[in-house]
Amino acid sequence: MLKKIKLIFFCSVMSLHLQAQLNVNDYPIAPVNIQDIHLTDNFWLPKIKTIQNTTIQFGFDKCKEEGRFNNFLIAGGKMQGKIKGFPFDDTDVYKIIEGASNTLITSPNKKLDAYLDSIITIISIGQESDGYITTWHTVDPDHPPVDWVKPGPRWVNEISSHELYNAGHLYEAAAVHYLATGKKNMLNIALKNADLLVKIFGPEPGKIHAPSGHEIVETGLVKLYRITKNEDYLKLAKYLLDVRGDSSTHTLYGPYNQDHTPVTKQDEAVGHAVRAVYMYAGMTDIAALYKDYDYYKATKMLWENVVNKKLYITGGVGARHEGEAFGDNYELPNLTAYSETCAAIGDIYWNHRMFMLSGEAKYFDIIERTLYNGLLSGISLDGKNFFYPNPLESDAKFTFNRGAVTRSPWFDCSCCPTNMIRFLPSMPGLIYAVEKDTLFVNLYASNKAAVSLNKQRIDVSQQTEYPWNGNITVQIDPETSTVFTVKLRVPGWARNEVVPGSLYTYLDKNNKKISLVVNGKPMTYVIKNGYINIARKWNKGDKVQLALPMEVRKVKANDNVKDDQGLVSLEYGPLVYCVEGVDNPEVNSLVISDKAVLKSEKENGFLGGVNTITGQVSAIENGVTKKAELKAIPYYAWANRGVTNMKVWVKRAE
Repeated sequence: MLKKIKLIFFCSVMSLHLQAQLNVNDYPIAPVNIQDIHLTDNFWLPKIKTIQNTTIQFGFDKCKEEGRFNNFLIAGGKMQGKIKGFPFDDTDVYKIIEGASNTLITSPNKKLDAYLDSIITIISIGQESDGYITTWHTVDPDHPPVDWVKPGPRWVNEISSHELYNAGHLYEAAAVHYLATGKKNMLNIALKNADLLVKIFGPEPGKIHAPSGHEIVETGLVKLYRITKNEDYLKLAKYLLDVRGDSSTHTLYGPYNQDHTPVTKQDEAVGHAVRAVYMYAGMTDIAALYKDYDYYKATKMLWENVVNKKLYITGGVGARHEGEAFGDNYELPNLTAYSETCAAIGDIYWNHRMFMLSGEAKYFDIIERTLYNGLLSGISLDGKNFFYPNPLESDAKFTFNRGAVTRSPWFDCSCCPTNMIRFLPSMPGLIYAVEKDTLFVNLYASNKAAVSLNKQRIDVSQQTEYPWNGNITVQIDPETSTVFTVKLRVPGWARNEVVPGSLYTYLDKNNKKISLVVNGKPMTYVIKNGYINIARKWNKGDKVQLALPMEVRKVKANDNVKDDQGLVSLEYGPLVYCVEGVDNPEVNSLVISDKAVLKSEKENGFLGGVNTITGQVSAIENGVTKKAELKAIPYYAWANRGVTNMKVWVKRAE
């Protein structure tokens, strides 16, 4: 039976190959590059422009203020002084460069381009002659900047030194900068460092046989491989994963670092959540590039565990402040939820890879949920304040690790602000994907795009007010009339499925029918694997109108999630809602009946223009029940009006 499953995997997903054989074709499904997508919508475009116009420079200014640039100059002997910050602070600079490079792809800017060159010059000063670059270690390896990193030579304390983590973010940023500008100034820094790693790490005698302490170097090496076709980088990425959990090669780091058992044997998400999802993304790369069924099977099992037992309704992951870690199965507290912004970003990277490997819509159901909720909550509406943890409840008093009563402009560890900067400008690259003669439409946002399909240019445009309503018009304009398939994703919420699996369910069923109209003619359809497939001969000006009925929905959690029992949460389309004390004086005593009639209404001048949910509910105080007026806002918009109480999950009356 196992052999049959393996054969199906190789044949249906990527064609039959021997394990460990390289495939230069990479994933079977390819995203449409952001350079070919022009956003025009009123939801994501303003948020990306805020990053471009405000947050990038804000981040660079903070790096200057906090000594991030000086660290490179001190390492290169151009300045005197001590290293400031954490052992991984070099990556803040790399991540902002990556985000800025993504903006250059869609919005060329000579001034920004030149500014990046000046920063890259500073980075190059901090690189040692053999390619090594981790500023704190270059300056003073015997006195690490924090007491939880042991002193010593290169690589011996990789469990905490972050040397490979720094390298990984360098590679990720260098790859995007090269693709954006065609320049090799940052790429050469990365390649010189990667060549050093190839000499130092690997299965050969005399090399270091140990994995990274904080994963991301694995996906970074894969990106360098794609640019250079140097198979040494890909082999090293696989080795750094293969060696995890192998006690014959090194003293295991333990579950916190996902180094407790071989990665292909792991079936439960454990340890530091950001490290974990970065590792899972790297594992998916290896599954695709090496046709490795064992890696594929492991990523599937890990995904099932997260989605069925460890996912917040906002799409966030990571329950515990201690270790910024996954909790036990069904351990999903609200007030003390960690749900780190970086973990949400990493989870999207992982799910996107899982989609590109399989073509299944369920991965985009998780991406969409995370995008609109647990990720977007990580940045304020003005683009200058951030959440590190993203709790699902606030009492306006409890002080979280690195703050979560309200957003902060910066943190002692500012991985989340800089990760948000690197990610958001790349968001349009999630909208479309192609495979042979098929165009996937995975996310809905007004845009114009140029897609290459069967060696022909296909112009595609969307018009929609999503996520505020579900009416979407897609226009298809091929160069010449041609036959291909358009696959329109029907989000899980429109199929009465909160998330794939049984972790959350709707209390009621939306019986309104999804409408599909092609060139003015209503069409019958079948939803298969989350998609409506439209296979036909397409002509210029062909229009598809998809209507996804949106209603206020009430959600309950699986009975195993103890913290959510007797509670209900609210959704509208892809958005999770919350109640804040500034709108609801009785926020802690609110009770929503299953029969409560709630409505959604657009408030254009409120919180940047949102749909609010209102209706009559109850409030129980001191055993006395009284009527109360509910006003709920999208979760991502909370904490933009000062410190106040907040709840995603409210008491339920059946």
